[in-house]
Amino acid sequence: MARSCRKHIVRLSREARERLESITRNGSAPAKKIQHARVLLMSDQDHPAGRYHDQQIAAILGIHVNTVAGIRTRFVRQGEAQALNRKVRLTPPMTPKLDGRAEATLVAICCSPPPEGQARWTLRLLQQEMVGRKIVTSVCCETIRRTLKKTSCSLGVSSGSASRRGMRPGSSRRWNRSWTPMPGR
Repeated sequence: MARSCRKHIVRLSREARERLESITRNGSAPAKKIQHARVLLMSDQDHPAGRYHDQQIAAILGIHVNTVAGIRTRFVRQGEAQALNRKVRLTPPMTPKLDGRAEATLVAICCSPPPEGQARWTLRLLQQEMVGRKIVTSVCCETIRRTLKKTSCSLGVSSGSASRRGMRPGSSRRWNRSWTPMPGR
């Protein structure tokens, strides 16, 4: 059960109130930011309609009382930006499978000639080669695809474009049919 004492009293300046109201009215901010702005507006000691209690704010906005208290606490201790925005993660939720050395090895394998009997490297062949060389214990084909896409490395395809090489206006029959010679040529 949340404590009802209000140690962290929110007092908004006129400019801060206008900023928070524009966030809630605009609708282009993330939903959490809009919700946190509403909590701060309702928690304001000098609210025009009177001060709301944490339980009232939680009931109106459909959030937990502890969330309301936490937003107020962050606002008083750390400021408006910290209270509105989500905390940035310092580390990703999962460590990357391929580090810089493994990525460099993957690109080097990709640039080398393909195995005997193969026209080019496939994602599955690259996956087996990475595991075979004991660079990684296991890796998904999708991880290899994303890594190669990030490094702009192709799998040995002669052209990465969607159209054939050499197709310019005037080089296909369709263009030639619509072309009319200029007088004097």
